[in-house]
Amino acid sequence: MLRKEGEIRIPSGCAIAGIIDKTGRRSINGRTIIDAIAVMHDRANGLGGGFAGYGIYPEYANAYAFHVFYDDLQARQETERYFDRYFDVANMSRIPVKKHPRIGDAPLIWRYFVNPLFNRIQEERGEIDEEKFIADTVFYINTAIEGAYIFSSGKNMGIFKAVGFPEDVGEFYRLEEYDGYCWTAHGRYPTNTPGWWGGCHPFALLDHSVVHNGEISSYDTNRRTIEMFGYTCSLLTDTEAITYIIDYLKRKAGFDYEDIARIIAAPFWEEIERMPEEAARRAKLLCNTYASLLITGPFSIICGFNKGLMALNDRLKLRSMVAGEKDDVVYIASEESAIRAVCPDIEGIWAPPGRRAHHRPRERGGLTWESIIYIRNLKSTGMSTAAFSAGSVSANARRKCTPWIRKRGSCAPTRASSWIVSAA
Repeated sequence: MLRKEGEIRIPSGCAIAGIIDKTGRRSINGRTIIDAIAVMHDRANGLGGGFAGYGIYPEYANAYAFHVFYDDLQARQETERYFDRYFDVANMSRIPVKKHPRIGDAPLIWRYFVNPLFNRIQEERGEIDEEKFIADTVFYINTAIEGAYIFSSGKNMGIFKAVGFPEDVGEFYRLEEYDGYCWTAHGRYPTNTPGWWGGCHPFALLDHSVVHNGEISSYDTNRRTIEMFGYTCSLLTDTEAITYIIDYLKRKAGFDYEDIARIIAAPFWEEIERMPEEAARRAKLLCNTYASLLITGPFSIICGFNKGLMALNDRLKLRSMVAGEKDDVVYIASEESAIRAVCPDIEGIWAPPGRRAHHRPRERGGLTWESIIYIRNLKSTGMSTAAFSAGSVSANARRKCTPWIRKRGSCAPTRASSWIVSAA
């Protein structure tokens, strides 16, 4: 008998990878992310692999794409009755897959492109917030309809996951037939849960998707807190809670991704004491107000979202993560080998420690005013965050900043390393 979530514990492993084209072009084929994650085969144990692709449905870019697992026909019929009541279903079909010798016991896997019927929703539910209604739909179907599980619900993006090694999962879903501007991937080595299709990474809600390596020690506090805001953590896994925390802080609380990083991987109090008065006041406010959303323990996270990608390490960098870039493409992975497998002529690779000052500048013929201001603030606060924006980061720009960082970084204790990449 298959043991349920929470009834088994296996020491942590996992591999994560992410690729984004900062111009927003659909230049990255699904085969590329498969090849990257395949290099880290030994970090997984075959109990789960998955991918998230952004920009993969241009023909239905304005519709919500629901990817759904079904145990049986009855679950599908009940779910589709709900869809017919509240949505205009533009297209519905099985997700194309191919038989794979190492992927078995597959559920029914369907895909729906839908648009909410606002008049009916407002008449029957009094609901006018579109994203809230979509999120409520996901939670309702996943908890109220036996044998149905929505595992992807964003626009112009999709999650593909299964029990198996990630490279096999990618071939099973025929990802080489998809092109996008951003991909993330995960090879699973479960910490506290058995292998189940819905429990594999990425976890997603609306356009946010999260892949995670580690085992957070704050799970129970984080779970109890996020459930107070209407989220249902039904899988007893920390990655699910992290996904909902990011969704809450962005969609409901209205924070940008840099503030989200400051909340879930907050600076140490000794750092805050060295900040300028206004920065320290804000940091204390965030730490005190959202203390129960602080994520503790070892982790590395890649969060995909519409037109962007955020990567975040724990404050002590207890899980590996490296990043690199070539022209307009940024690569992130648990191991450097995964990046070099798909981009042998990578221009720069770095792995900033969790407690070191780190900056990746944006250059257009020299450091921008924005970059110069940031470096000045970095010297005075010791904070460690990096934001990638549209526009390439050249090796020349890195040379201009790296000497100062190397000279001063070792004496400036910092918070978690984070990267935020935006596509144009």
